[in-house]
Amino acid sequence: MKVERNFFSAKAIGYLIITVSALIMVMPFVTALFNSLKTYAEFTAVPPRWIPELFQWSNYAEVFKLGNFLDYTANSFLVTFLSVLGALLSCSMVGFAFARLKFPLKNILFVMVLGTMMIPPVVIIIPHFMIFKQMNLLDTLTPLWLLECLAQPFGIFLMRQAFMSIPKEYEESAKLDGCNPFQTYWRIFMPMVRPSLATVAIFTFMTKWNEILAPSIYLTSNEKFTLPIGILSLSGQWFGNEQYMVAAALMSLIPILIVFLFAERYFVSNFTNSGIK
Repeated sequence: MKVERNFFSAKAIGYLIITVSALIMVMPFVTALFNSLKTYAEFTAVPPRWIPELFQWSNYAEVFKLGNFLDYTANSFLVTFLSVLGALLSCSMVGFAFARLKFPLKNILFVMVLGTMMIPPVVIIIPHFMIFKQMNLLDTLTPLWLLECLAQPFGIFLMRQAFMSIPKEYEESAKLDGCNPFQTYWRIFMPMVRPSLATVAIFTFMTKWNEILAPSIYLTSNEKFTLPIGILSLSGQWFGNEQYMVAAALMSLIPILIVFLFAERYFVSNFTNSGIK
């Protein structure tokens, strides 16, 4: 009886911690939502008023009138789509090579790839800037997605682990059916690692959609700005209407939520299987 009582006590404490953690995580989003629906007087009121007296849904429509919001969104979609596509192809191909192919110095090269994860992006952005300058690619969207097509270390690691978990019998059966390594990778193994592919896609999408550092360095023309840097650039234009900026920031989150909800079951499945292994 005492053991059962302790079990329920531990369960109650667990639920309490989860509930408090969830509230802490949700509160900034709820606060931003209410701020986006205020008038400017309510937005700047002292002491702050948490819930607006009358929800100003028209604030979201005003965002489209004050800036190039649609152009920024289109640029972000283009960069993010090409980045996700490049990351899926490059990371899966390199991961398959490290997991299934035999070549000299394979383990040393893989350790070197993992080692690049410890290099902060700000350290290598100047060399990248010089390279893209020599290629006349500055002030274009190309530098923002091209690097993702060269494979990223986290994605390579994730895909290598996924390919290594597939039994060797599948590879041997493919060889008996006459498949070469590329056909084995594309036709046999790729459909079996969809949860890991979804995870790479979600992480790449979130990273590129919210990226600020690279666009602020490579881009100078306003019409080529992506959504995060475009919203920031309009901060002066929205002086006296800062609630519109909050509304724009919230709208920029919608694509991420849609992608996550669409790929959630693959995302959770991948991490559940990783935990079991």
